[in-house]
Amino acid sequence: MNIYVGNLPYSVDRDELRGIFEQYGEVSAARVVSDRETGRSKGFGFVEMPDDAQAQAAIEALNGNEIGGRKAVVNEARPREERPPRR
Repeated sequence: MNIYVGNLPYSVDRDELRGIFEQYGEVSAARVVSDRETGRSKGFGFVEMPDDAQAQAAIEALNGNEIGGRKAVVNEARPREERPPRR
């Protein structure tokens, strides 16, 4: 399951994000989205967990709880929507 993790502190990196979710089961991938120009975190990321039951347990446990002093938004990621090309 692909999990969206929002409202992250800008200091959180992918290893820390992975560690938070590994408490609930196997993590196959974790990434924090960063700005292309500055390289600074945008405050959200994604975690892939192969076991849906473990992923659901992580979502239920972490959604609304603090990560680094900020109330995290954790839910199943929706498929990316197609956007018109930038001009």
